[in-house]
Amino acid sequence: MTDSETLPDASQTVSFLGPAGTFTEAALKLAPEAKGKHWKPVANVLEALMDVQQGRSFAAMVAIENSVEGGVTASQDALSTMDGLRIIGEYIVPIRFVLATRPGTTMRDVQTVAAHPVAYGQCRRWLHQALPEHLYVQASSNVASARQLFEEDGLADAAIAPPTIQDHFDVDILAEDIQDSSIARTRFLLVTTRTDLPSRTGTDKTSLIVTLPDERPGGLLSMLEQFAARGINLSMITSRPIPESPGRYRFVIDLDGHLEDARVADALLGLRRYSPSVKFLGSYPRAVPSPVAVDPAYSDENYAEARGWLDGLVR
Repeated sequence: MTDSETLPDASQTVSFLGPAGTFTEAALKLAPEAKGKHWKPVANVLEALMDVQQGRSFAAMVAIENSVEGGVTASQDALSTMDGLRIIGEYIVPIRFVLATRPGTTMRDVQTVAAHPVAYGQCRRWLHQALPEHLYVQASSNVASARQLFEEDGLADAAIAPPTIQDHFDVDILAEDIQDSSIARTRFLLVTTRTDLPSRTGTDKTSLIVTLPDERPGGLLSMLEQFAARGINLSMITSRPIPESPGRYRFVIDLDGHLEDARVADALLGLRRYSPSVKFLGSYPRAVPSPVAVDPAYSDENYAEARGWLDGLVR
């Protein structure tokens, strides 16, 4: 049997942080583009995005932000440094965790807890109260934490895992809803190499990564003024260090609006004139479809009227 017969067609494959049962897989279930496709579990975010960049998958689902722990730095850094990637969808998954153990284990038996770092950060308060003397063992995913319970080295007595973990492993659940926030959620992005933009919906978001042209007082303010002067709200802005330039940072930005909105296009033109290092990651519908409030002064109609007025002066 040839490789082409055994391997799924890349155009029908979506990569995600595996194994099966992770919150990333739950996000895939929300994406219409992923329905009926082969879902390929991979070990980390970088591998998922490299699958897309190198043509092994047509898309990848990656976590980008958690409502408790903040930005997922592995995803932000990968999107900052990898070329040819575009975001076409955003999905939000509510986050709940349980404490899973091998059958027969009691709370008194638990000395070490395996968890993905983001999951561990979201359960600190509960762990401090219930298992104040526990030791932490890092896992590559929320499902991999439960797998460690059955490895030969036996490093973990318990695992922080999703509520569906019993669908994948024979475990006991010692405690449910151990996350510190009852409204915790994680935002995921569907990333492809497509250059066509999803159509405007009126409830859109645009993502950028911007590096300031130089280090000077007021540099960040000058960047932000490109948005403020055009009535654009930033729904997220976070900084990430540039490893090859110690002491310098790039900014990961989400703004309300679509590239086809006149105010957004004008802001990007101003931003590109100000900073030569602007990476456009896409315009796409927001996961929560609440309308984007736009001051009438910055409407497409007003931009068109102003352009007509200016053209009339020249004529």
